[in-house]
Amino acid sequence: MMEFNAQTRLRDILAAYPWLPETVVKLDKRFAIINTPIGKALIRNATLGDASRKSGFPLEEIISELRKLIAQRESGGQQGEA
Repeated sequence: MMEFNAQTRLRDILAAYPWLPETVVKLDKRFAIINTPIGKALIRNATLGDASRKSGFPLEEIISELRKLIAQRESGGQQGEA
């Protein structure tokens, strides 16, 4: 699993886990911007720290949720998938 911290770039996370945008939007509607053209442009240089500040979610909560989603997916439990 990838290491996550405030400096982790969103583009690196999405490159490693391309299924993630669809899944995180289901967690909270504030992440819907990820799937818009503007969101995709902003992601290029954004970090987890930036996402935390913009969304109002604490950084540790974002990291915890990402780890949980990735662990579920990797263990075969594809929860959150349509």
